[in-house]
This record gives sequence, C-alpha cells and structure tokens, in this order.
Amino acid sequence: MSTTQELERTLGQDVYDIDGQKVGTASHLYASDVSGAPEWVTVKTGLFGTKESFVPLMGARAEQDGLHVGAAKDLIKDAPRIDDNGHLSEAEAAELYRHYNLTAGAPGRQGQAGQPGMNGQAGMDAQGKNSKQGKDARAGMAGQESMVRSEEQLRAGTETVETGRVRLQKHVVTEEQQITVPVSHEEVRVVREPINDGKPGTGQIGEEEREVVLHEERPVIAKETVAVERVGLETETIREEQQVTDTVRKEQIEVEDTTKKRKH
Repeated sequence: MSTTQELERTLGQDVYDIDGQKVGTASHLYASDVSGAPEWVTVKTGLFGTKESFVPLMGARAEQDGLHVGAAKDLIKDAPRIDDNGHLSEAEAAELYRHYNLTAGAPGRQGQAGQPGMNGQAGMDAQGKNSKQGKDARAGMAGQESMVRSEEQLRAGTETVETGRVRLQKHVVTEEQQITVPVSHEEVRVVREPINDGKPGTGQIGEEEREVVLHEERPVIAKETVAVERVGLETETIREEQQVTDTVRKEQIEVEDTTKKRKH
C-alpha cells in the first residue's frame, strides 16, 4: 500500500477500481486508532458525487492519475451507506468488513478478539491532518474544559455523463436539374439565280424532282456519379465554470455564565 503522504495527495482526485474503471472522487481518509495507518477512503460516486462509499485501502496504490483500489466498481457502489461524520463505530466497521469479505484482524491490523482490526476512528480529514495532532492539541489543554467545533464544507467534483448522440446518415433525394445544351438543325431556303447567258434551245420543259435531306441535333442526357464533398463529425471540449450551491451545517459554541458577580 502507498504511504500516508502519497494517499493524502490523492484526495480530490479520481478513484479507479481493480479493473481500472473510474468509480468516483476520493474524499476523506480514515485511520486506525491502534496503528495510526489509513484503513479506509470515502469515495464520492453517482451524479455530481451525491453518494459516498467507504472503500478499504488494503492493496490500494497512489498513481499519477489518482487512487487505484483493490475492490470492484459494483462492490463499491453497493457498499453499506454510512455517514461520513469523522467516526466509524465498531458495528459500522464490522458491516463494511462483511461487505468486502475482509477478515477481522487481517495482516497489518491489530484488533481485540472478536472485533475488526480497526475501530473506524477518523484518523485524517480531507487536508490530511492526523487525528493524533488533535489529541496532542487537546493534551495541551490539560486541566481545561474544552469541546471540538465541527462544520460541513462543500467540495465539488466532476463526472462524465452522456448528454446525447449525433449521427451521420446518408439518404437519396431526387430533384430537377436544368442545363443548357447547344444544338443545331438544318433548314431549307429557296435560292434563285438568274441565267443571263442562256441560249435558245438549251432549256427543257418537263417535270423534275430534287430532294434534300435535313438534319438536326437533339440533346442526349447521361448520368454519372461524382464525389463532391466529404462530411465528418468531430468533438470539441468546451471548458466553462458552473456554480454549485448546497446547504452546509456548522456548529457554534456559546458561553453561558451563571456565576453571581461579587458586590464590592
């Protein structure tokens, strides 16, 4: 498994299952109270990351493209719905162990007899701060009464979804097309030419016939198929920003002083 620092760097990045399929976005790391090592990661799945699943970090590795875990995508999305509230109870941890078919007290985990190897205490938040730091801070308040104030924060991720399909279809239509063709034809006209040097007795009177054959050109239509254009489809990624709004809760601490003021 990758080091804690490497796992922390994957928070907010993509998470991939054992087959390399994208599952969602890494949100929080949960560490063991006993060993202090990260044991679980919460993964935001579904449209707009509205669902969050706990995934075991056994066999997980941090890569350049994100976090690769050892569970299948379907198993992750069907994991028991447990609120990401910074703490896993023993019952919740046991339920997750059963879902992922993990054995209590597996190698690398220390647990009490009959209990899972980690008790599910949130060891890290999304910024990678170890819960031990919180304990040390509380230790610095020895002899003082204190409480921890928590609040929800919005974190947005992205998910690629299909929005539609564009198809190229070719079909045949018929239309009229008109072109101009130059043609010619023959016509007959009578040409009369006087004979000025005619001599008596050279002409004859009788019937005679002459024939002239006339010709003309007529348009002849032929069709041929010619490639005139190539049409294709290509996609272009347009980057834009969208505002995402949701409600968050936070705790406020008020001080109530019931002591009586002394009279001077």
